[in-house]
Amino acid sequence: MSILVYISSLIMPLIVLAVILYGLLQSVDIYGAFVIGAKEGLGTVVGILPTLIGLLCAVTVLRESGALDMLSRMLAPLANGLGIPSEVIPLGLMKMFSSSGATGLLTDIFKTSGPDSFSGRVASVMLCSTETIVYTMSVYFVGIGIKNTKHTLKGAIIANLAGMIGAYLVVIWFFY
Repeated sequence: MSILVYISSLIMPLIVLAVILYGLLQSVDIYGAFVIGAKEGLGTVVGILPTLIGLLCAVTVLRESGALDMLSRMLAPLANGLGIPSEVIPLGLMKMFSSSGATGLLTDIFKTSGPDSFSGRVASVMLCSTETIVYTMSVYFVGIGIKNTKHTLKGAIIANLAGMIGAYLVVIWFFY
């Protein structure tokens, strides 16, 4: 096992070294290319910064206003009827907006139910099976200038719903 840890700690430095060596063999001004890439990256960050600030504000309002709790309570009877633990509903909703917010909710589920509980397992698989669609669309679409996102949003919400249901079914299949 220690050999795998050693190899994994060397992978990134070896990739960087390989890129530098390849650039030297191709007679590329490596530092100049790095500076140009860093300038372009900084321009992208400046371009998407207002969107990220708006998204962070929206996530804060969603959590602090009680809207997330209210929506979770409204969906709880449906989830309970299907056998899905109602504790994971806020996680599924939050993950669409914020991965770090969803991770905080996952930690709460672990504290209250335990990581090896049914809720903890469904929440763990759900966190890995869904995407932060609003964040991803905001960053990437704003970064490249796409404005018509209606169909992408619908598809992403359906895919997230499939990930949530799939997480429940996978836990049932593997653990129960």
